[in-house]
Amino acid sequence: MIDIKLIRENKELVKENIKKKFQDHKLELVDKVLILDEEVRKLKLEGDNLRSEKNNLSSSIGLLMREGKKDEAELAKKRVVEINEKLQTLESDEGKLNKEIKEIMMVIPNIIDATVPIGKDDSENVEVEKFGEPVVPAFEIPYHADIINALKGLDKESSGRTSGNGFYYLMGDIARLHSAMLSYARDFMIDKGFNYCIPPFMIRSDVVTGVMSFEEMDAMMYKIEGEDLYLIGTSEHSMIGKFKDQIVKETELPITLTSYSPCFRKEVGAHGIEERGIYRVHQFEKQEMVVICKPEESMDWYNKMWSYTVEFFRTLDVPVRTLECCSGDLADLKVKSCDIEAWSPRQKKYFEVGSCSTLGDAQARRLGIRTKGEDGTYYVHTLNNTVLATPRGLIAFIENNLNEDGSINIPVALRPYMGGLEKIEIK
Repeated sequence: MIDIKLIRENKELVKENIKKKFQDHKLELVDKVLILDEEVRKLKLEGDNLRSEKNNLSSSIGLLMREGKKDEAELAKKRVVEINEKLQTLESDEGKLNKEIKEIMMVIPNIIDATVPIGKDDSENVEVEKFGEPVVPAFEIPYHADIINALKGLDKESSGRTSGNGFYYLMGDIARLHSAMLSYARDFMIDKGFNYCIPPFMIRSDVVTGVMSFEEMDAMMYKIEGEDLYLIGTSEHSMIGKFKDQIVKETELPITLTSYSPCFRKEVGAHGIEERGIYRVHQFEKQEMVVICKPEESMDWYNKMWSYTVEFFRTLDVPVRTLECCSGDLADLKVKSCDIEAWSPRQKKYFEVGSCSTLGDAQARRLGIRTKGEDGTYYVHTLNNTVLATPRGLIAFIENNLNEDGSINIPVALRPYMGGLEKIEIK
């Protein structure tokens, strides 16, 4: 959510930003919110004048009574009653208008960074840099479910009976590998100086609407029936929500956190849920990084954060690339975002394994997260980035470390988490 002062002072900038995001249907909202804002300010001014008059009258009533001017005192009392009734009406009207303004402001997109490429959708995202050589081996790479099945590591039939499509059982060495990757991701980020956290896996609706747009919420979140609770789609939600309505000490900034959580998503859309594989599923696990910092530090942290994910995957012998998200592919709260994509030797192309975003003060403004410095109180900036989301990360690892005989190499960095195992072999 942007500052309404920006709309008052530079509405054309806000409109141009909407156009860059190809959301022209929202242009009228800018003018509408300005009209409503002007009405609120008039009501506020009228209310302030009435309160001033009320205070003066209240001060004079005692004096009039002491001077024996009872009739004048009674008229003053009557006027105070009238003012109180009028103030109630004004405050009610002001509250309704402010609610309407907030609802509009929640759907006006954040101002994107000047470096964001302009494009309508993800097909116009721009490759920035490749890390590692994307190798296609001489032998054929099977579909990931077939690789894992050969190692007796996947049971989709049973999960179909217990939970339906979009769920899975991981078994044996593959399940161990899955957990090992998450444990390594945790320690990797701790070594980078991030504070480890396990957050709540359910959050209230006011936190959900604070961290994401309504469209994302409807498409992603599972609601707990009969309760004001949602299953998280990523630990970023509860990690940012941790600071809701707080004034963080400026001396404590930046706050750098890395969090583990299971994640739950509807995955509504054209892509659909995979019936046979585990690439797009309703349930997965994730190691996340979250940073809360001063506004002037946010872009530096953005660049550090995506580079950490690149470094993590390279230690696992997985080639990756960074892809700059274009304006039309940015969620409304985001200022700038890039995807980290892993090489798939089977598909001979890259696929997404993580995403890094800076959201400016949009989330902080929605959730009331501020800090206090020498020049007063101001909103912090928030950033988030995926270290590892798996089983998607597991797929990338398996394809890039597969041998022709169906065994999987374990890189040196991961061996301590696999009991020293150097290779997973078909038994």
